[in-house]
Amino acid sequence: MIGYVTLGTNNKDRAAKFYDELLGVLGAKRTWEMEKLIGWGTGPGAPMLMVIAPADGKPATVGNGVMVALAAKDKAQVDAVYKKAIALGGKDEGPAGPRGDTFYAGYFRDMDGNKLCVFHMG
Repeated sequence: MIGYVTLGTNNKDRAAKFYDELLGVLGAKRTWEMEKLIGWGTGPGAPMLMVIAPADGKPATVGNGVMVALAAKDKAQVDAVYKKAIALGGKDEGPAGPRGDTFYAGYFRDMDGNKLCVFHMG
């Protein structure tokens, strides 16, 4: 159902470096690039995550209650993505670990303040 999600950025180059490395841990690579945006995905027809400079020319801001959740293949990949996010300068919003019986997740923010979760169910 989801085709892509965009996250606003005020520094496309910084965001590109962060997401190139971070999403590479999940097997994603750049699939689309234009002057104001970059998109990453895992293949044709798969959902993409994009960073974009706002079209209205105003600074990108963070939506309160907005979060993007990235699916991982297992708990080890959750741990790897979470650790990579923090190592790249992301801010901890809840370390990787169990949340209930079947949900394992880590939460962080990128350098623009966008909140993300990496998770595994099962």
